[in-house]
Amino acid sequence: MLSPLEKEIRQSLKHNLTVNLLDGATFGVALGFASFGTILPLFVASMTDSATLIGLVPAIHSAGWLLPQLFTASHVSRLRRYLRTVLMTTVHERIPFLGFAIVALLLPVIGVNAGLLLTFLLLIWQGLGGGFTANAWTSMISKIIPPDSRGTFFGMQAGLANLFISGSAIAAGYLLNALASPWDFAVCFFLASIFFALSWFALAATREPEDNEKIIPKEKTHFWDDAKKVLSRDKNFNWFLSARILSQFATMGFSFYIIYALREFNMTEVVAGYLTATLTISQTVANIGMGWVGDRVGHRAMLIIGAVSAFLSALLAWNAASLAWFYPIFILTGLANVSMWTISMTMTVDFGSEADRPIYIGLSQTLTAPATIIAPILGGWIVDSAGFAPTFVISTILSLAMAGILIFLVKDPRKVQR
Repeated sequence: MLSPLEKEIRQSLKHNLTVNLLDGATFGVALGFASFGTILPLFVASMTDSATLIGLVPAIHSAGWLLPQLFTASHVSRLRRYLRTVLMTTVHERIPFLGFAIVALLLPVIGVNAGLLLTFLLLIWQGLGGGFTANAWTSMISKIIPPDSRGTFFGMQAGLANLFISGSAIAAGYLLNALASPWDFAVCFFLASIFFALSWFALAATREPEDNEKIIPKEKTHFWDDAKKVLSRDKNFNWFLSARILSQFATMGFSFYIIYALREFNMTEVVAGYLTATLTISQTVANIGMGWVGDRVGHRAMLIIGAVSAFLSALLAWNAASLAWFYPIFILTGLANVSMWTISMTMTVDFGSEADRPIYIGLSQTLTAPATIIAPILGGWIVDSAGFAPTFVISTILSLAMAGILIFLVKDPRKVQR
């Protein structure tokens, strides 16, 4: 028997799927024009030769997105509607891209030192803006998408975003090649700002009913008190959290596959392009496929497949005899990436009730943040000191350990709650 809230949610389901998939697609187009993996590092590289500063670009984004989520959990858990909070906070992860465009245009006037300072301030603003949005957004999506469709939705949205990121990233490459400085980066960032605005309007069209059935305690609790209660009572979630943290170290070798192929097998730019396309396509297909299958057989099974994929990927990289080996390596990497991020997020929202779900989301993201930052630094240090092989060996061993935790210690939270 469906409650009045569930009936209202299902009546708006088609509309909400449409506008939120449109949000994901336009958000993807925007990210392609200002990618944290390529375009923004290239922009920073145009101002400095420092590998440390260039490498900080994706790290600041990841840390900013993950760290604040636990600190916002108590506030989010008391909301009966999430949309207003989402729309207000997500502005702060979108406006900085207009700032990047302005900095790019002003570089000839302000100089590279001021340009670098402003760029990193904008990166920190953008990262934290995403982090303060993330918990409310995930809670809202988990509310308006029924449990039996969440994996499919998260997978389809991530797959669409991936697809559009690829298309606009190619367009950005042509723009950077065709336009003279400072218009090259400025135009890319202006285009990103336009698509981020379109994405915001799509998100604003979400129909979210007010949840008058949720029981909210009169006394407001501290986020850390709520977190300690969850960690002390839910051992299954603790093991899931352990596997999620371990996954960051199990996949630390992924960042060095391209460099390894370049140095050991004299990879050309054409082959690098094909390998990048292989990774993008495999992640697009995996996002949609693993999300849909996970809704039917359980998301834990998809996490196990991801751990096995990470193991096989590192094992093949360790023993690679030619460039041809890197095509299956990158396909397996795509499966592992989707499992560790999209599927992991989908499974996180299956823990707990509607009221305490934001605490679970916050714990899953914030406690993973240090590992997300440390793992690539550790991997880089091992590569510099001992070579690629030890990094791949460690990834192989830790992937097996992660698979063991998921197989023997983690249970599907949806089945446990029944």
